[in-house]
Amino acid sequence: MAGGKETPRQKMIGMMYLVLTALLALNVSKEIINAFVVMNNGLENTINASQAKNGILYSAFQNALANDEKKTKKWFERAQLVKLEADKLIKYIDELKSEVKQVSEGLDKNVADTFRLQNISKLDDYDSPTLVMIGSDPSNVTGKAKELKEKIEKFKTMLLGQLDPEERKNYNVGMYTGESYNTSEEKMVSWEWYNFYHLPVAATVANLTKIQNDVRNAEGDMVNYLLKKVTAADFKFDTLAARVVSNSNYVLTGSEYRAEIFVAAFSSTSNPQVWLGEVDTTDMKNPKIKGPVDSTSVKVDRGVGIYSVTPSSEGEQKYGGIIRVKAPDNSWVAYPFKSAFMAARPAAVVSPTKMNVFYIGVDNPVEISVPGVPADKIKPSMAGGTLSGGKGKYTVKVSKGPEVTINVSADLNGKNTSMGTFKFRVKPVPDPVAYFAGKKATDVINKSQLLAAQGVIANMENFDFDLKFQVISFDLSMTINGAEVTVKSAGNALSAEQKTYLSKAKTGGKVYIENVKVKGPDGSIRTIGGISLKIIG
Repeated sequence: MAGGKETPRQKMIGMMYLVLTALLALNVSKEIINAFVVMNNGLENTINASQAKNGILYSAFQNALANDEKKTKKWFERAQLVKLEADKLIKYIDELKSEVKQVSEGLDKNVADTFRLQNISKLDDYDSPTLVMIGSDPSNVTGKAKELKEKIEKFKTMLLGQLDPEERKNYNVGMYTGESYNTSEEKMVSWEWYNFYHLPVAATVANLTKIQNDVRNAEGDMVNYLLKKVTAADFKFDTLAARVVSNSNYVLTGSEYRAEIFVAAFSSTSNPQVWLGEVDTTDMKNPKIKGPVDSTSVKVDRGVGIYSVTPSSEGEQKYGGIIRVKAPDNSWVAYPFKSAFMAARPAAVVSPTKMNVFYIGVDNPVEISVPGVPADKIKPSMAGGTLSGGKGKYTVKVSKGPEVTINVSADLNGKNTSMGTFKFRVKPVPDPVAYFAGKKATDVINKSQLLAAQGVIANMENFDFDLKFQVISFDLSMTINGAEVTVKSAGNALSAEQKTYLSKAKTGGKVYIENVKVKGPDGSIRTIGGISLKIIG
């Protein structure tokens, strides 16, 4: 993450400033002085445009606050602090520009505040702006440039203070205040000296205007970032769709049916309304309930409505309605939904406790039950694999797919009765993910992390089983002195030779962990995806 990108106009003005400053060091001509005046006018127009754009962001914040104060208030208060501090810094720089014009032209302060740069007769005056900004001794800056630098640094610290700690290190505030190389002196000089020593009035005022432009840009970037914190989940989706999720669509008479009814990507602080009834979808942009409306049966909490009903008869049970969601403009948007479930007499239930598939080479836990039948009376069997265990809890092992069958029977009054046949898909265990120095896939790494790395490990991600894969070999590749080098390792640890090459890695270079071979719990050998790391320092 970083601050916002400059517009083409801002880039052009920045390039003009660099060129004019370079020319200024060589020779001060009337044309160059006038060019600074033109650039200053352009910067002022850019500042006005930036301020207008920032105003739109603040208006959006006001609307978000009115719509959902609980979620918005924290970010709104931070944005208001940014605005306050930016305005204070802009005002301070305006006072500096006025003081430079006042001292150089001998103007009254009230006149200098509104005096345009192009109206100054001494645009090429070096002494007055240097005295104001640097002071009488160039080797010891005591003028206003020192105070300006302190205020800029304080402003930058304030901006970073609006971010969460982990975000600050990657956020670029801009407004550099460090040393720069001065070509005429052929040495590094302070920010104050580089920007304000021995510059004419035209260049000094234009430079101050440029800093104001940087302040407004930094303000806009931060407020836009804070606004995204509020609106990240507010209708910024390709599609909003109604969803109905039930604990089961097949229930027994006398048992409870439960379903969650909600809009995907809901806001936990702004609950929707769930109305039950027959939906009229003639106008899909504005669906309505035709006939009686039940607006109280479904209670909504944290964006989720709970629908609960106990069927008294067998067969398909249908229901539907609309979900009403408050839009950012405080209007209501309706989304139709419908669903159904089956109510039936008691039957066998076979449910994998981890997932709806069996994995090859691992113990797949399964619960098998028949409502109303004791667990010791249930007799399951399996085709295509092995089934072990008892009293309702079993373990399935499979060696090949694509599917297997579990047959369930029960001892009912001394008679072995079939309760159903159930098919399950069979899949191989997914590949683990290779990690090196805590990094995976494509990432960046600093030199200290690289040198501290011990080797490659393989972790299972987003997989419910506790499986361990052993890394048995991998290749380390990198470019040394223009030549690509690949070194193999037998095992998961870095070899001495690999460590030697890693010590030669340069900032900006890349290290590749490739051809990673792992051994699974079933003894099979696999080649998994590697890692690409860019060295950043």
